[in-house]
Amino acid sequence: MNRSFNDYLRLFLRSFIQGLIIIGPFAITVWVIWSVVFSIDNLVPSVSEKFPGLIFFIVIFGTAFIGFFGNKFIIGRLIVDGLDYVLEHIPGIKFIYTSLKDVLGSFVGDKKKFNVPVWVKTNEAPEIWRIGFLTQSDMSAVNLEQMVAVYLPHSYAVSGWVIMTNFNNIKEVTGMSSAEAMKFAVSGGVAGFHSDDNVFKAPE
Repeated sequence: MNRSFNDYLRLFLRSFIQGLIIIGPFAITVWVIWSVVFSIDNLVPSVSEKFPGLIFFIVIFGTAFIGFFGNKFIIGRLIVDGLDYVLEHIPGIKFIYTSLKDVLGSFVGDKKKFNVPVWVKTNEAPEIWRIGFLTQSDMSAVNLEQMVAVYLPHSYAVSGWVIMTNFNNIKEVTGMSSAEAMKFAVSGGVAGFHSDDNVFKAPE
């Protein structure tokens, strides 16, 4: 009787854990989206109480309009450049503003940096390769001839490190996009490791 009960208990626990694996990412995604919408919507509580969601849509469409106006029209570009110049010359604020601008610009926009995934040889014996992103292809300005800068993201963290290595130690990643490469690196090699037709491997 005890053995049968233990079997059912193990089956229940396995099923429960499998359920968490299935539901967890979906539930967390919904929670994050809801939290963002709720936070933005409550910027003006008096309006959000009467018209739920209105502030959120105003902020979203307003941001899109500013992006379109600042990118497509000369006067918009002049205004944006003017604000950019002012913020970059205010002590204290300059550091925060330029840091945020560089980080956001690295991921999105026309000047995004993490769009060249590469394999980096970090050890000869035994041979070890790591996946990273080429961020600077010429380091001669700081007296590092034939060197490149590669960003190596940490797994399951919004962090990483930058290494300088000889250009002969890197190979461009083939078989997956930059987004798939970032997903592969951040997930610790779990997500995106297999495709339908091939297995991503370090170059031989």
